[in-house]
Amino acid sequence: MNHYKNKTAFVTGAASGIGFALSKALLDKGANVMMADVDGPGLGEALAKLGGASEHLSSTLCDVRDNDAVQAAAELTQETFGKVHIVINNAGVGLAGRSGEIDLEDWRWIVDINLMGVVHGVEAFTPLIKRHGEGGYILNTASMAGHMTTEYMPPYHATKYAVVGYSESIAPEVAKYNIGVTCLCPTWVKTNIANSGDHKPSTNGIDNDTLSALKQTAQLVNNGMEASRLADLTLAMMSQGRMHVFNDLEARPMIDIRAKALGDDYDAALAWLDEN
Repeated sequence: MNHYKNKTAFVTGAASGIGFALSKALLDKGANVMMADVDGPGLGEALAKLGGASEHLSSTLCDVRDNDAVQAAAELTQETFGKVHIVINNAGVGLAGRSGEIDLEDWRWIVDINLMGVVHGVEAFTPLIKRHGEGGYILNTASMAGHMTTEYMPPYHATKYAVVGYSESIAPEVAKYNIGVTCLCPTWVKTNIANSGDHKPSTNGIDNDTLSALKQTAQLVNNGMEASRLADLTLAMMSQGRMHVFNDLEARPMIDIRAKALGDDYDAALAWLDEN
């Protein structure tokens, strides 16, 4: 069954990477797609790769940090295609650094994009999906970094953990309106995420340890899953009503390790309470 034919989807971060791949996959399945990105030239190139604007495909400049801009994009999407069924809050950036040395302006930058960009999308599009009564989907891009942590990436982990929690919280609420919620939590995918920190507001440099971690991340990203493969997986999992989408077999033990660590801490606290 094709869950996407004749549906309308709004996709942020659509100029490249996962957002572009999801836009193409949805278009191939017969959906109408509104591609959104803050990168105007990149968005134009992405649109051209998919055949240019048509009755099923359009684009709009949108900075997800700006709630008014997201609201305007929602209205435009509805005006263009009549109804909106799917919102894909995919735009995101990375940021590395040592605790105590990360500029607060950079912190606000990544929070405004990775977390508030998702919130703005949900707040703008959920009422439109509810209105037509046909149900729909919300896909929020988080990361495996929303389930486990590494050194020198506290801002990224903080925002991705937040997106996971936010998605899990809204899921039962919007399910009453036949709106599904899926949280995309990939590990390494061939995208430009490793270079996104170049656009941070501050001009502060980074130390050698952080630089080394970034180089390792860039190599893992370059060897990661093709974005098109992840897009196909994601749409399949959305159709199954899955809450989370994972893509890396080797990362599976990390979930078990974290669950065991949480259980051990829980048991230790209960044991102390029993003895004191």
